[in-house]
Amino acid sequence: MGKKKTRAKMHWRLIDLHLHTPASGDYQQPEASYLEVLQRAEARGLDVIAFTDHNTIAGYRRMQEEIHQLELLEKLNRLMPDERARLTEYRRILGKMLVLPGFELTATFGFHILAIFPPEKSVRDIEHLLISLNIPTEKLDEGSALIGASSDVLTAYRLINQAGGLVIAAHANSSNGVAMRGFPLGGQTKIAYTQDPNLHALEVTDLEVKGRRSTATFFSGTKPEYPRRMHCIQGSDAHRLKVDPQRKKNLGVGDRVTEVLLPETSFEALLELFLSNDFARTRPQRPIEEPAFDFVQAAREEGSNIVQDFHDGMSVRGGKRYAIIADVCAFANANGGTLYVGLSSDPKNQIAGIQNPEGSVAQLEKEINDRISPPLQCTLDVHETAGKNVIRILIPRGDDPPYAVDDNKIYVRSEADTGLAVRDEIVDLVMRGLPQPAAKADQIEGPAAQLGEPVEPVSMEEVVKQPPRTGVEIVSVEERSGGSYYTVRDLRNGNVVKNVTQKSARRLWHYAITSFSQYPDNLAKANVNWEGELGLVKRWKQGKSVRYDLVQRVNSDYRYYFGVTDDGIHGPWEKLVGREDE
Repeated sequence: MGKKKTRAKMHWRLIDLHLHTPASGDYQQPEASYLEVLQRAEARGLDVIAFTDHNTIAGYRRMQEEIHQLELLEKLNRLMPDERARLTEYRRILGKMLVLPGFELTATFGFHILAIFPPEKSVRDIEHLLISLNIPTEKLDEGSALIGASSDVLTAYRLINQAGGLVIAAHANSSNGVAMRGFPLGGQTKIAYTQDPNLHALEVTDLEVKGRRSTATFFSGTKPEYPRRMHCIQGSDAHRLKVDPQRKKNLGVGDRVTEVLLPETSFEALLELFLSNDFARTRPQRPIEEPAFDFVQAAREEGSNIVQDFHDGMSVRGGKRYAIIADVCAFANANGGTLYVGLSSDPKNQIAGIQNPEGSVAQLEKEINDRISPPLQCTLDVHETAGKNVIRILIPRGDDPPYAVDDNKIYVRSEADTGLAVRDEIVDLVMRGLPQPAAKADQIEGPAAQLGEPVEPVSMEEVVKQPPRTGVEIVSVEERSGGSYYTVRDLRNGNVVKNVTQKSARRLWHYAITSFSQYPDNLAKANVNWEGELGLVKRWKQGKSVRYDLVQRVNSDYRYYFGVTDDGIHGPWEKLVGREDE
């Protein structure tokens, strides 16, 4: 059955999951006490914090030891007045704020990983995990970021997750982050480090930045190389109580935090959030005077794409309800996604809304449960935008494909379009649904071994030869029985589909076949903007998305690419279409 969240019982809470204490060797105010760290967090209005010292749990342990010592003195009736005041203050703050144990691991190549645990996790268990991650026993209390050869990134993700911890890539887009720019590792390694199933979230330093160059946008699930959408949060990485007045980049407690929508203040609620595919429940902290963030309107401004779409109504007449069910099926067969019902994708159009949202949710749940097989767990809820109620449907990536409507209609997602799958696509879905062989132990020791790719960076010569990463390629055409049969390649996933005709082709394929049939035999004489071996044939728009028709000279032959989106442009193609390299 579909699941509904009771939004009224949820509240926005402030979290800072990246705090250092005097237990870190590079803490800038070593004279500060652990109680002062808590008092500063309270003053900043934080609901949840985590002590994440470098390669140690010593800070959290010392705080606990201090509290236990004070409690022992209390039990013996030997508390001094100042000690009683400290214990009272500890109890008061810990009664209203959740403080989680954790550490910031320095993994292979110096990449930093946050490991955060429930308060019930014993310090001894966490220290045992640190030893398993190759932190030398003699350095467990040093709090140093420089600890020699520790575990590789993927092994660290796996062991922390298996130990029940939250796994967050620390300042992923910045120094010592797994997605930092300019680090000499192969692209497949970066993919592995940011898409691994044991990784729960990315901590970024540009969460408040909007536009296609922000880290959150990059990991929104639209990039073909990064199909898993990632939860992105921000943390202060505080190494002091308050911001350094001389060096503003040295933040203090709570100077860069995240708001999360939770039903309760608990580790379990945080974990549930990061395991969900609801990406509207995290946001950078917003000043009280700012209007509430309308994530529905923000999604509408992004428009339809590979992970989201919009429907202005759900009436049976006109096939609107069936179109919603088909999209649910298509998203489940792809990488999941979000549907908004009650508004179109064009922000200029008036929002229609849903007149009876609760009844409509019940109707859609019934349709999804009755018409899509195998069973699919979707989440449906109601949101208000511009004074109108709309329905949101969160569709997971299905783990038992292919999914079908009415038992035999299998839909797939191609960029912003949904269409019936053809034979070769159905075969690919069936293969994806088969049990995969378990990875061998030695396959997860190397940084990119899970993907079976080399670590070495790709040479520029190889980059030039690589096609765009979205759109379709017309591979070949064959004349049979008076008809033309095309072989096309989906550039997003590399799947090759044979025996496509102009009549059977989906929208983008139909466009590509029609355009291809009109190309002259010798493109060297055609109106093509050439940049070396790469050519721009046409730039056009579909909705809010800019698309490109491209060609590539390979020896004396050509390769043809149609409907390439900005997400598929990379390397030398950037210069060809006039875009800066990301």
